Amino acid sequence: MESDRAAPESASFRQLEQLVRNLGDELAAFRKRAHAAEARVKTLEASVEQGVDGAGLERLRTLEKENVELKARLDFAVVRTRQLVARAKFVRQQGDRAAGVVSAG
Repeated sequence: MESDRAAPESASFRQLEQLVRNLGDELAAFRKRAHAAEARVKTLEASVEQGVDGAGLERLRTLEKENVELKARLDFAVVRTRQLVARAKFVRQQGDRAAGVVSAG
């Protein structure tokens, strides 16, 4: 009889545990949104203080977005360039070894 009673209690506990997890996830999402909103408010307040109009603020956002995209492209280009340099060194070393074998033979 105790096992009959334990099963509903443990099922209720698992359900409560899941609800608490879900609430924690929602709280984290709300916290993230709140931080983003606070940052936006600060940006808007600063722009108002500096006399930036809506078009200027939109241009600023566009430029910031472009800047992020350009940085990502630049980072990719740096990595790719390093890969190509390493490959060129390898090919050069292979050529030097082959030339050494040919001249030694």
